[in-house]
Amino acid sequence: MSDDQDPRAQLRAHLEFYKDLGIAGFTRDAAWQANESRVRQAGLGEPALPASPLAAAAAPGVATRPEASSLGLAAGGSVVPTPSEGSELAAIATLEDLRAHIGPQCTRCKLCQLGRRQVVFGVGNPSADLMFVGEAPGADEDEQGIPFVGRAGQLLTKIIEAIELRREDVYIANVIKCRPPGNRNPEPDEVAVCEPFLFRQIDLVQPKVIVALGKFAAQCLLRTDTPITKLRGRVHQFRGATLVPTFHPAYLLRSPDKKRETWEDMKLVRSLLRQDAGGAPEVR
Repeated sequence: MSDDQDPRAQLRAHLEFYKDLGIAGFTRDAAWQANESRVRQAGLGEPALPASPLAAAAAPGVATRPEASSLGLAAGGSVVPTPSEGSELAAIATLEDLRAHIGPQCTRCKLCQLGRRQVVFGVGNPSADLMFVGEAPGADEDEQGIPFVGRAGQLLTKIIEAIELRREDVYIANVIKCRPPGNRNPEPDEVAVCEPFLFRQIDLVQPKVIVALGKFAAQCLLRTDTPITKLRGRVHQFRGATLVPTFHPAYLLRSPDKKRETWEDMKLVRSLLRQDAGGAPEVR
C-alpha cells in the first residue's frame, strides 16, 4: 500500500501540516465541537484554517500559558482558555507590573521560536488621553524593544506633532508584542494569547481616545472584517474610550495620496480630545 493510500501515513502527514502551523494540541471539548459544526453549517469555511484573526480570538482578559494546556491550542489554532492568567491580569495595577508579568522573553505562543528577539511592550505616558494601537513590531522595533521606531514610526511621530502633541504625551502599543517572521500578519492563536495584554494596557492607561492604526488593528479591536476604508471616518466605542480607525503609517509610506484622509481622521481625534477637555469642538 502506498503512502497515498495508507490511512496512517495520511494522518501523519495531516498532523505534520498542523505542526508546521504551530498547532500542538487538539481538543475533544463539546462546546468547541458544537461551534465547529455551526461554522460548517453556516458555510463559513474550514474552522481549522480561519481566514481572519477574529475567528479564533479568545475572550478579552483570558490568556493561557503553553505548559498549561499543550501550548493552549485547539484545532484551528484557537486557544483553550484557562482562568488562571485572566484572573492574574485583572489584579495587575500598573503597566510596569504588567510588563514584568509578561516578561522580557515570553514563551506563551510560537513566536518565541520563530526568530523574534524580544517582547516589545509599549511606550509613552501611562496616563495618556490618546493611545495608538498598531499591528505588531517590525524589525527595528524587535531590535530596539520599542514600538514604532522605524520609518513608519517616524511618520507616526510627525502625525502626533501635527495635532499639537508630543510622542511622550501619548501611549503606543501593538495588538501583539513580538515580531512575526517576515513581518507577516499575526495569526489567530498569536492574537488570542497576546490580545488580553493589550486590553489590560488599555484598561490601565484609560485613554479617552484610541487610534487603531491600519486594517489589522482596527478589525481585531472591533471584531469585524469591514475594510479600513469603510471603518475610518467614523467613531466607535471601545473599553470606555472613543476608537478612531485610520490608515497605518507604513501604508501611508506606500500610498502618500491617503495622507489627506489620515489628516482628516487626526483632526477628528484632536477635536474629540479638546471636546473631552471641556473646550469647544473644532469646526471641520
